[in-house]
Amino acid sequence: MPSASVPPPDWGLQIRVVRTDLTLLSATVLSRIDHIGVAVEDLDAAIASYEQQYGMALVHREVVEQQGVEAVLFDVGENHVELLRPLGPDTPVGKFLAKRGPGLHHVAYQVTDIEDTLSRLRDSGARLIDETPRTGIRASRVAFVHPASTGGVLTEIVQPAEDH
Repeated sequence: MPSASVPPPDWGLQIRVVRTDLTLLSATVLSRIDHIGVAVEDLDAAIASYEQQYGMALVHREVVEQQGVEAVLFDVGENHVELLRPLGPDTPVGKFLAKRGPGLHHVAYQVTDIEDTLSRLRDSGARLIDETPRTGIRASRVAFVHPASTGGVLTEIVQPAEDH
């Protein structure tokens, strides 16, 4: 007599063992993705595109002189899309646009203690662009990790200001 057909296991429902020892907890460096940064040539056109195509609402707009950009934020859940327009061709985003054109510029991860995170990254051998934090959008503290240490992706570490 043929046996009943048994469906394949649902690998998405695997049981996970959660370790709570301090070794695992102290190894966690990044808490969540904060935003993705997108370099654009025409900020107003890009804003209109995000509003019309995706129904997203602009939540913040600011010139960040220290980084040489005008930046805007759109909320996506608890995360953001950040559009970046360079203030000039010799800024990092201006050079990026000249070399690669518009598109994904960086991925940003949120942390609670940026100095500790930078120290851990430095100790792990990561190549830091910023050894110390600088001021970012909405008075956040930010630092960048070189793409050579992150699989070719420019990575930003973000500690939001207390009121954000």
